[in-house]
Amino acid sequence: MRKFKFFIDFDKEEKWLEEMAAQGYQLVKKSLGYKFRAAEPEQAIIKIDYRSFKRQEDFMEYCTLFEDSGWQHIAGSRGSGSQYFKKVGGDPHDDIFSDQLSRAGKYKRVSKMFKDLAICYMPVFIALMSTGALDASAMLDPQQLYLTEGLWEKSGADFWKSFLFETPFALFRGFIWLVFPVFIGVYLYCAHKANKLYDKQIQA
Repeated sequence: MRKFKFFIDFDKEEKWLEEMAAQGYQLVKKSLGYKFRAAEPEQAIIKIDYRSFKRQEDFMEYCTLFEDSGWQHIAGSRGSGSQYFKKVGGDPHDDIFSDQLSRAGKYKRVSKMFKDLAICYMPVFIALMSTGALDASAMLDPQQLYLTEGLWEKSGADFWKSFLFETPFALFRGFIWLVFPVFIGVYLYCAHKANKLYDKQIQA
């Protein structure tokens, strides 16, 4: 079974995954959505860290460290960022982190990841704007997305025929032109949200 959800708040994500485990769905993979397999319902404690590793050896050592403390690594890879751990039958207050600062640190790493993504898109967006490949004025005047010559001077059946023919292409152009600013805005928002959660954890 696969479910599609998006979380920035790890506490909410952990609670949802624990509820899924109690219903008999065990997380096995997280990439584009959450992949579960049917299993016996269990009262599992799910904890999430956010770390990426350059070397596979470092990743394996990281997983082993937690497994030696009773935490099973159930999802996540060397470069995935989110790492999922499970413990069954432990104290509900058990945690993979030893203190509040290390617990909050994962939000700081997530915030940096989103900022880096936004920064990666910005030079491309600026280059496309400066070369005229993207025209910001078209977002204020959607008529510019229609390239059929003399379209807006036509009337009656000729107008509607040309308009309906051109509209799918205009929508596609508008979508392409919006991709970069929308992605940059979303990434910056997620970075801000993660940073606020970091501050909240530190102050708790």
